[in-house]
Amino acid sequence: MPTHQLVRKGAELGFLVWSVWDPRLLEADFASKLEEVSEELLLVDFADEAGLRETIGRTARHHGIDAVLHCGHGDSVLPVVQEAWRLGLSANPPAVYERLQVCEADDWAPAEAPRVSVETLTVNGIHHIVGITGQRTTGAPHFFVTGYLHPAPLTDDERTAIGAVVEERLTAVGYRSGPAHTQVALLPYGPRIVSCRAHLGGDRIPLLVEISRGFDMEAAVFAGLEGACPDVPSPSRYAEVGFFLLPEGRLETYTGTEDIAVTPWVHGARFPYDVGARIAPVGDPRSRRAYVAVDGETPELTGERIARARNDLVAVIRHTAR
Repeated sequence: MPTHQLVRKGAELGFLVWSVWDPRLLEADFASKLEEVSEELLLVDFADEAGLRETIGRTARHHGIDAVLHCGHGDSVLPVVQEAWRLGLSANPPAVYERLQVCEADDWAPAEAPRVSVETLTVNGIHHIVGITGQRTTGAPHFFVTGYLHPAPLTDDERTAIGAVVEERLTAVGYRSGPAHTQVALLPYGPRIVSCRAHLGGDRIPLLVEISRGFDMEAAVFAGLEGACPDVPSPSRYAEVGFFLLPEGRLETYTGTEDIAVTPWVHGARFPYDVGARIAPVGDPRSRRAYVAVDGETPELTGERIARARNDLVAVIRHTAR
């Protein structure tokens, strides 16, 4: 389940990458980009565990694969890592992922608690904290995520405490190699892990790290496979991604995307909808497909620039029954 950005970085570094996706989970415009940068895009029903395992094994044997990475989450993780371990193509035993799933089921924090995500890269059992990203939300009562800010505005003590609990979790489960994305709730008595998953952060968080720090997390994943430890610079500016907060319904017309794309402080924007497309409500994970990423000297400035981009997008959406 790699993104096309991750596969492209690997190809640029000389890696040959075979991508495996369930066609039901793969967005159409991403499929063409993945095909372009992959040696092959293999489509398989993830609900068919035997077929998924067979695809992994056959591809690994036929092409002399050196490593198998699961870049997403869900029920397909364990079958893939179990097959990779059986083939000797995973640095992490399947028990690591089982422990992570158990820990996630056990953790809980109130919705109103501020949350951050911690991006790490582990090489030979050593965990390297790349950065901590803050969440933007709608606030009470639902606290839907509307964007992310990197780096999260925290004190040195807060960053130290957050980093310590994440490193402790990764060590406890026996994580040996690869990226991890850990969500942490900031509670009055200290940070508490909400979830910890063995993949890069989604929602363009790697792009925010690159804008803010000049550090390419996606390229570093491949460097880590060769044993190279990441050298992460301090942030030089803030970077924020904001999702376009559109009402639910059917898209009738829209304008403004061209102007947003050429704005000097915009580093990436996506509006993957055609006229007639169904728009998911705010809070639905599908609503995060449309976004804009900006830079700024302060969190206040990035917030203003996100608000301006949202105002520049003018969309007419007709409310319809589900």
